[in-house]
Amino acid sequence: MSRRPLGRLRIIAGEWRSRLIDFDAGDGVRPTPDRVRQTVFDWLTPVIDGATCVDLFAGSGALGFEALSRGAASVSFVETGRRQTDAIKQAAAKLGAVARCDVVASDALAWLSNSRTQFDVAFVDPPYDAGLWKPVLLALQPALKQENRVYVEWPKSVTPVWPEGWQVLREKTAGQVSYALATYRPQAPSV
Repeated sequence: MSRRPLGRLRIIAGEWRSRLIDFDAGDGVRPTPDRVRQTVFDWLTPVIDGATCVDLFAGSGALGFEALSRGAASVSFVETGRRQTDAIKQAAAKLGAVARCDVVASDALAWLSNSRTQFDVAFVDPPYDAGLWKPVLLALQPALKQENRVYVEWPKSVTPVWPEGWQVLREKTAGQVSYALATYRPQAPSV
């Protein structure tokens, strides 16, 4: 049996700036590119310090580790791939971040339906061909704190449909990737 390829990524800024972490590059794992991560975390600068975060479809863990490096209090990494979760655990140990990480091998929708944690920041980067953006955003709503920020990534060729109550704060495209920073504000019930 051949060994799956390992990937390597660099943390851009913060406590672990320029540190390299390995990830399992199998199963189509595609870390968010450096320039996109830089933009996203520039957007998140006012809210990331001390934040409780969730990295859904964590893959390489790039977004979650970048958040921790920049001062997030904790990150829950949710990923179905066992090899990916093992690599995230190894990276957390290498960085001395185990106490600030919860690494869960689970389907994001199933995990969200059972989670009781409330998050300040969520990263939503599902497999592009899975059509999970809207179902995940709907499932994520009860898990978000009142003042929340949600990063969402999708292929440039797709136009996402945002559920009611979602507001896009910023949006960009880089190459074949489109991404946005959004927030969810529940609608007041009609009287």
